Amino acid sequence: MRETAAGREDNLDPVWKALSDPTRRAILDFLRDRPRTTTEIVETFPHLSRFGVMKHLEVLRQARLVQTREAGRQRVNSLNVVPIRQIYERWVGPFQELWSGDLLRIKELAENESLEGKREAPRRRKKH
Repeated sequence: MRETAAGREDNLDPVWKALSDPTRRAILDFLRDRPRTTTEIVETFPHLSRFGVMKHLEVLRQARLVQTREAGRQRVNSLNVVPIRQIYERWVGPFQELWSGDLLRIKELAENESLEGKREAPRRRKKH
């Protein structure tokens, strides 16, 4: 694991790796609605072999994005959103306040310009 600038261990590398593949992202999208059996996932991705789907699921499991439990002879896979939330909090959260502040300043500038434009606009007299 790598050290970040703040000195914390960066354990999100496997998550980034897992999310970098479009097929794995599609599997996560498929699991968003509800847990699915491995067979259901295989049937949803007919361009992949069962072995190919299993390899993708293993990468997702290693990244903790998918949790698998056995139910009889079936394996049920479910989405774990915690690592995605961790990425959000680390990479988006710190910028949220910055963006909000910038947007408020833009809004204030636009409103001030709008008010100044109304004050400076020449008034026309109505002809009777």
